[in-house]
Amino acid sequence: MALLVVFAILCLCCWASFYFILCIINGSRSYEWNCRLVTLVHGIVAVCITAYIGYVDGPWPFTHPGTKNTPLQISALVVSLGYFIFDMAWCVYFRTEGPVMLAHHTMSILGILLTLWLGESGIESCAVLFGSEVTNPLLQTRWFLKQTGRYETPLGNAVDVLFVLLFVVMRIFVGGTMLYCELISPRPRFFIKCGGVAMYALSWAFMVDIVRFAMRKSKSWHKHRVRKEMVEANGHDGKMD
Repeated sequence: MALLVVFAILCLCCWASFYFILCIINGSRSYEWNCRLVTLVHGIVAVCITAYIGYVDGPWPFTHPGTKNTPLQISALVVSLGYFIFDMAWCVYFRTEGPVMLAHHTMSILGILLTLWLGESGIESCAVLFGSEVTNPLLQTRWFLKQTGRYETPLGNAVDVLFVLLFVVMRIFVGGTMLYCELISPRPRFFIKCGGVAMYALSWAFMVDIVRFAMRKSKSWHKHRVRKEMVEANGHDGKMD
């Protein structure tokens, strides 16, 4: 356990150092820009590692929840633990996030700590980490497109559609299946199951915001399409005259 603490502190220092290096290199950019670059890198790293764990290294999280942690699972969780502590501190200091995101970070930190302390359920924790972070690169891309004035483009629309679809599939449907397998299995501890329920409930809290966003986006697309058709119709009328 002492070695894990040292490893976690080292990972925290690495993420913080990466952020400060970006602030020096990208001095003309905002602090949030550089923090989101760190978030983007973590999302890609976490998805790649946990995807390898789930699909290659094993075991399969839907059939083997509650099993002992493997060295690779521990490494993935500790790396993400360092990131979540860094990002939580950054969000609290700069006051950029609302209560839902802060609750997500808090539960992620507590869930990883509990998994490492118990020495089991690492595979489903990695599966949850994969499902949580798989939409993260798209979310950060959307923000960067907005900052560079490229959001109102076909690329921005494609990112929005892909983000919503991926969130619904991974966080709601796949996440719900994972939670069901977790709850019916006799192996996972009670606290781990409670954590799974809490994370899934948080996904639905995010889902409410996403549904509202999707409704606003669809109305915007509809208005844009109607306006375009009116312009084209007026153009045809002018040619006929």
